[in-house]
Amino acid sequence: MKIIIKNGSAVPIYEQIKNAIRDEVLKGNLKAGEKLPSVRNLARELSISILTVKKAYDELESEGFIESRQGLGTFVGKEDPNLRLEEKQKKLEEALIEAVRISKDIEMKKNDLFELLEYLYEGDFND
Repeated sequence: MKIIIKNGSAVPIYEQIKNAIRDEVLKGNLKAGEKLPSVRNLARELSISILTVKKAYDELESEGFIESRQGLGTFVGKEDPNLRLEEKQKKLEEALIEAVRISKDIEMKKNDLFELLEYLYEGDFND
């Protein structure tokens, strides 16, 4: 698992870790039951505080993405289609909000935006 930390970012480091792991789970790159690095190992690998990694892991666990097993370590949580769907819908909403902002910036009419969205929705993304 590769996590890249941006030190100058406005996003706190624990949140960057949390987002990176959550994204890997949602993309299917981390599978249910797969073991994650220990808090200490990940902190050492990223050269950050153990408490920072622990906070990221605690939040991921409370959201259902990972689970801790006493004496065994931390693992990717069981597949929860509702949780995955909710996260993907949230990402979609964020992308659509950005699209609406841009369309307003360029003074695009709502009907033109809908037409563009319909065209893209029906399109083939393999080219």
